[in-house]
Amino acid sequence: MTAEDLNELVEKELEANRGFTHSINVCMAAGCLSSRADQAMDAIKKELKAKGMDKQVRVRPVGCMGLCAAGPLVEIRDAAGNSEVMYQGVTPENAPELVASVGKAPVQSLVCDTSIPFFTRQVKVVLENCGKIDPERIEEYLAADGYRGLFKCIFEMTPVQVVEEVTKSGLRGRGGAGFPTGLKWSTVAKAPGKQKYIICNADEGDPGAFMDRSILESDPHRVLEGMAIAAYATGANHGYIYCRAEYPLAVKRLKNAIRQAERLGLLGQEIMNTTFNFTVEVRLGAGAFVCGEETALIHSIEGKRGTPRPRPPFPAQSGLWGCPTLINNVETFANIAPILRKGGEWFAQIGTEKSKGTKVFALAGRVNNTGLIEVPMGTTLREIIYSLGNGIPDGRKFKAVQTGGPSGGCIPEQYLDMGVDYDSIAQVGSIMGSGGMIVMDETSCMVDVAKFFMEFCKSESCGKCIPCRVGTSQMYDMLCKITDGTGTLEDVIMLEELSDLLKSTSLCGLGMTAPNPVMTTLRYFRHEYTAHIEEGKCPAGVCNAAGKVAEEVRA
Repeated sequence: MTAEDLNELVEKELEANRGFTHSINVCMAAGCLSSRADQAMDAIKKELKAKGMDKQVRVRPVGCMGLCAAGPLVEIRDAAGNSEVMYQGVTPENAPELVASVGKAPVQSLVCDTSIPFFTRQVKVVLENCGKIDPERIEEYLAADGYRGLFKCIFEMTPVQVVEEVTKSGLRGRGGAGFPTGLKWSTVAKAPGKQKYIICNADEGDPGAFMDRSILESDPHRVLEGMAIAAYATGANHGYIYCRAEYPLAVKRLKNAIRQAERLGLLGQEIMNTTFNFTVEVRLGAGAFVCGEETALIHSIEGKRGTPRPRPPFPAQSGLWGCPTLINNVETFANIAPILRKGGEWFAQIGTEKSKGTKVFALAGRVNNTGLIEVPMGTTLREIIYSLGNGIPDGRKFKAVQTGGPSGGCIPEQYLDMGVDYDSIAQVGSIMGSGGMIVMDETSCMVDVAKFFMEFCKSESCGKCIPCRVGTSQMYDMLCKITDGTGTLEDVIMLEELSDLLKSTSLCGLGMTAPNPVMTTLRYFRHEYTAHIEEGKCPAGVCNAAGKVAEEVRA
């Protein structure tokens, strides 16, 4: 494909769009699909045909629109692509009144207010196409400036210049550790060897996290373009997307996107009639949380058991089959195309001094507006939870927010005005992680929360190193004793000692970060541990067994 071919395809797509007076966009991401969005779309199509409007109004399946709490979401846009109205909680039975409202007064009972902060205070870089294009049509991605970044790299830039542009942007890996992306790319580019690999880590295993899944379901070509740019910059010629088998819709759309890109010569051999070759294949993970760790993921792709190995050497020097390997997660790759289109300096103007750009979060738990959001780095927790999230349901009091999943920590109310960036979150004992954010209110017992995450880490430990294999099990048993009402203050002391041990001696990030929920709940909610042990009661009323056992002991 040449630039002329691309422009011709785009113009053809735009011309086809001009034939419609309106578009009805139906969210077909996993969240809305679980609420019968597909049935609602079929009903809308039938109603349009029955009314003789199917030649003037088109129905488009699109990706995630963000506000999952209000799904299924349906948006009506005019011929120019401007939003006229968004509807929430749409059912197949709403099709007649919804179709009748096209170009006329909206159905007030279904209107979703898009003037609320959830929509107006987001800054969308990664999610700019989500909810706006059909993820299963490459033509729509191309019409939204898709693959323009890759064209620019191949025909206007050297690989070194591409790495410099990514470095200039200040982008840090969105998978958890926040390692500088440009530095990682530079290391792989400079590594000796003819065979190099690109891996997209889509093994999103944190409870409550659905950022990567939503991106892959809504804009798969965006990730493929980022991988192709990375391959050009580092000298790689083959890539893998390691995705959880529990994400069937994301896998389906990814494979479809790969086929489409290959058909148009945007992936494969002699891309855009040049000597640049890059092929991509999808590998399915079996649901092991530890395979989110780079070396364990590599072992899994190689057909081995997914267990980590000591580092160094790092994958950038010796990774997949001993070759230099670049590993970034879904969100990191999704940032690359706009950085190349608009420039690293543009991206660096967003966010904070040390944490550039935006961050996608999966807002879940005890918050009114659950869903997918994207905000500039440095946005405060208070704004995320109370403005975009619209506060806590039923007038309850905020207690804590868990960031970073099982590897993260619980951040209390006193830090609500803290800006969310890599360094600030680390200072209070948590991590950014891939972007899961679970809100808890006064009905949550923090000891029980720590126990939940420790049970998860215990069951997901690969067992290769003793500190993680044995330590997580012992810590879980102690937390069970405390919630059961049989714990002692010595158990609390031992929890702290084991936390330090795991953090400093575990083989990989799973064991090193597993104590974070325990450490932060002890740091900020120690009184709840004490209440379970000394008073025999759970302040939140969750651990009923604690009070029963205490009564039996006293009797």
